[in-house]
Amino acid sequence: MRKQFARTAREILNTNDQTIFLLGDIGVFGFNEAMRDHPHRVINIGILEQSTISLAAGLSIEGMIPIVHTIAPFMVERALEQIKIDFGYQRLRGNLVSVGGSLDYAALGCTHHCPGDVSTLLSVPNVEIVVPGTALEFSQLFMSEYDNASITYYRLSESENSESQRVKLGHANFVRSGNQATVVCVGPTLDMTLKAVENFDVSVVYLTSIRPFDYASVRQTSHNGRVLIVEPFYEGTLTHEVVKAFSGTPSVVSNVGIPRSFRSEYGTREEHYAAINFSADRIILELEKLLAGNQLA
Repeated sequence: MRKQFARTAREILNTNDQTIFLLGDIGVFGFNEAMRDHPHRVINIGILEQSTISLAAGLSIEGMIPIVHTIAPFMVERALEQIKIDFGYQRLRGNLVSVGGSLDYAALGCTHHCPGDVSTLLSVPNVEIVVPGTALEFSQLFMSEYDNASITYYRLSESENSESQRVKLGHANFVRSGNQATVVCVGPTLDMTLKAVENFDVSVVYLTSIRPFDYASVRQTSHNGRVLIVEPFYEGTLTHEVVKAFSGTPSVVSNVGIPRSFRSEYGTREEHYAAINFSADRIILELEKLLAGNQLA
């Protein structure tokens, strides 16, 4: 996805002279061509995340369209106050594009783990949150929304689904029909979800927009209020949104996500996922438990 981001950013820089690109000393070499072609609009600020967000807000006030890129924990958790006050409170437009969410940078230890970015940003009003499942989906969403009136967070992943969907901000994709329950899956979890539900009579709703959230589609595709959420960040992050979609209607919601605990062991992302059982097998297990429960009132 990051390679696609570099291509997309260069295209935007070539066609819109209001855009300005601020790097946090992460993946800088991937943007060498853009820096060569636009030396005054592609700037490596360095390891100064709070200052970079505030600088981006000032540029937004002056009519520019800032695009900020660095690793998720440094952007979201280190510069949360600046995102909240400088962008959220002032309702400024801009773009925050991260890598390294959840355990993508697992081998670098806890300082580089960030399964809490989405739940953290959901606490900040006026921040849009996008979690694409493929490079093409990112490009579709970024090209259509980078110059909108909001601050938008794009969560790039190291893994991708095998096929892209036609995605739109604020709209869910209905990819599978069933009667016993609904599985709501997010971004790069679609392939894992579809593999897990092969032998179940369930619907699958695919989300790339966390905010705005498509409450109507989630509600309409669930016939009986049984919902399993598969989320590539802290489990439980989207529970409130799904329960809100069923406001006034009985529902049962389960989750498969990243456990809310520190990972102190070292290893690859795949090794960590195996250790916490973030897998198709876990989805199957949680679905079986959900479907075996008592009937809703």
